[in-house]
Amino acid sequence: MPDPSTAEPSTAQARTAEARATAATAPRSLAEALRARDDVALAALLHARPDLLTPVPGDVTQLATRAGTRASVVRALDRLDRFALQTAEALAVAPDPCPYPVLESLLAGDTGSSGEDNGARAALPRALGTLRDQALVWGDDDRLRLVRTARELLSPSPARPSPTGLGPTVAEATSGMSPTRVQEIVATAGLPATHDPVSAVSALTALFTDPERMSALLDQAPAEAHQVLGRLVWGPPYGEVTPDPTPPVRWLRDRGLLLPASARTVVLPREVALYLRGGLAHRVTEPVAPPVRLHREHRPQLVDANAAGQALAALSTVEELVKSWEHTGPPVLRAGGLSVRDLKRTAATLDTTEQSAAFWAELAYAAGLVAGDAEADERYAPTPAFDGWLELPPAERWSALVRAWLPATRTAGLVGEQDSKGRTLSALGPELDRSAAAEVRHRVLGLLAELPEGGSPEPDALLARLAWERPPRGTSDLRARLARWTLTEAEVLGVTGRGALSAFGRALLEGRDPAPVLAPQLPEPVDHVLLQADLTAVAPGPLRRPLGDTLAVLAEVESKGGATVYRFTPGSVRRALDAGHTAVDLHAFLAEHSRTPVPQPLSYLIDDVARRHGHLRVGAASSYLRCDDDGMLNEILADKRSAGLGLRRLAPTVLAAQAEPGALLDGLRAMGYAPAAESRTGDVLVARADAHRSPARSAPAPVPDGPPVPDATLLGAAVRAIRAGDLAATAVRKDPAATPSGGSGPGDLPRTSAAETLATVQAAALTGSAVWIGYVNAEGAASQRVIAPVRVEGGFVTGYDHTADEVRTFALHRITGVAELAEDQV
Repeated sequence: MPDPSTAEPSTAQARTAEARATAATAPRSLAEALRARDDVALAALLHARPDLLTPVPGDVTQLATRAGTRASVVRALDRLDRFALQTAEALAVAPDPCPYPVLESLLAGDTGSSGEDNGARAALPRALGTLRDQALVWGDDDRLRLVRTARELLSPSPARPSPTGLGPTVAEATSGMSPTRVQEIVATAGLPATHDPVSAVSALTALFTDPERMSALLDQAPAEAHQVLGRLVWGPPYGEVTPDPTPPVRWLRDRGLLLPASARTVVLPREVALYLRGGLAHRVTEPVAPPVRLHREHRPQLVDANAAGQALAALSTVEELVKSWEHTGPPVLRAGGLSVRDLKRTAATLDTTEQSAAFWAELAYAAGLVAGDAEADERYAPTPAFDGWLELPPAERWSALVRAWLPATRTAGLVGEQDSKGRTLSALGPELDRSAAAEVRHRVLGLLAELPEGGSPEPDALLARLAWERPPRGTSDLRARLARWTLTEAEVLGVTGRGALSAFGRALLEGRDPAPVLAPQLPEPVDHVLLQADLTAVAPGPLRRPLGDTLAVLAEVESKGGATVYRFTPGSVRRALDAGHTAVDLHAFLAEHSRTPVPQPLSYLIDDVARRHGHLRVGAASSYLRCDDDGMLNEILADKRSAGLGLRRLAPTVLAAQAEPGALLDGLRAMGYAPAAESRTGDVLVARADAHRSPARSAPAPVPDGPPVPDATLLGAAVRAIRAGDLAATAVRKDPAATPSGGSGPGDLPRTSAAETLATVQAAALTGSAVWIGYVNAEGAASQRVIAPVRVEGGFVTGYDHTADEVRTFALHRITGVAELAEDQV
């Protein structure tokens, strides 16, 4: 028989020794876990949670404290994908600490009973790694701990149901129950009596977590009892009961399978629910992101051509909207924004819906093309930037629009809805910013970019993918709505064509200038039109700037598209004459730019309107009307339609009016005349298209979604500062026995005499070693620092401050004391 003293230790003994060694090295707090990370991992945490950097923590302990605050944890949870969040929710209902196998069974179920794997086992390391990287979980695999704040946010309670649908544990549900009642439940469940409530609850918990004994217990339950459990098993776990419950409910309650939560409420204990669920914390576990399925595939050339056409239409719409606000823009509401009436007028001008008009107005505002002008009775007007924008080539104008659209946080889709105070949100109003808009917009385009070129997604599949990547919390569906609006806006802007991302849309997403990619897709501007006998002109493409501007004054746009149709009317010709053009100018203009002969009806129209234009003169009296033909004045006075103008004769060729000059002009034109306005000197006033411009304004800045993501330089500096502060906070000085005049405790400032302080720092400067000092600054704030003295002279110590990671000078008289570092700290 072998000697026991020389025998190998048993497997159990080896495991015990290994567990003890692991426990000795395992982190005891989140701060210790963070302190054990390398600089790269620490920088990754600060990059993922930039709110931890404001301000930069003084040391790792401060970083851990800030990472556990409620606001920071809520923000971190909001940015988890669905499976990572489900993993955190499972940890919230698991024992604390939780071994990895227990967490695995909560997410993947008991394979021994179901024989199936839903993919959670393979995906769990990735989800757990995400939680660790975000400092939401710490500890080794055998002792996983969810940070306390996250556990409080995700744990079940009557006021806040758990996302898992699980209720409290047996111990939690029986915490206020009398010991006698607990013993009655234990006895009814067939368990031996115990000496105290704690052991009784432990026995009941052991029963509910033992599959064999639970199966035997439930085999005795009435059929109706199984139906009751089935209604509560997936949550909510609470149910109401009458003072005299039914026999099935009484049977369950007597055996602790339902426990009282209040006088009329019972709850299904967590252990019972997990047994009935097969160990699963969630009814549906989603370890894998749902794919974005293809809806249709188009030729990339067809997508780009369709998107280019939409881009041209977008440029035309924005230009038309801004120009319609050139002379008399809509007033700014007192609270900011457009009134409902002005939005309807804008929609009518653009021949579109009010929701679409709100989008185009917001786009022009985001691009800095329109702004409110306080100097013009607080009205919206084009900005000086609009004139520069018009001079750009079409591709560059489109690039300016979409580059303003992509990062914008103003959300036109909210126009017409009500805020939390019941006020209607108006276009261009102050309450339309949603910080998530830019991030959702980028992500939607990013998912489109992952599809094959020319492929359009199924909208529902795309929304499901977005919901998995950032699950909605509560009842808010804002992100889903933002995604739908993004798909619509991208299509009307030409970022997508037929639902697929265009080549220039891909360039926009990648941060490149999309103009060079779009330019070859756009038709060259033309310098001619085709005049037709029905008083219309067809522009076979986009017109060059001078031609397009003049034709927009001379004719009305009848239809848009690949070719624009203009119609000449007496009113449009009169508008050109009011702008200072003569009949000779108009004939020459049409003859120069038409590839077809000028039709005779159009020539007659121009001559007829020009012959009558300016025959009547309107001035200010309130206003007056004069004409060399007194017969025409008699005709006007006799016309019943002139009654509202308040006309009376002053002389054979002059009539006075009560109406203002502008109203008189409009009234006479409505009667079919072509009057002209004149100045005080009798000269004809030319109503040129010189439009009003607001003062130079910058485009609205997007509202950031939390603190900005730090760059590499800031992250490196922050990590160095945290490490330096941690060194000073955790530096170990020599035993006070070796340094009698040192501080009395690890957290105390060292106390030494002036002579000892001077001698110690001089010795450290000679040897190049670091020392631990206590220092009180000019404001009286005390701090601990680890410094490496370099020079000691003139009552000052100059050295490298490990805490601040820089060279500093300290006044000797402000040093409270100095202590040498322990040998392993030097």
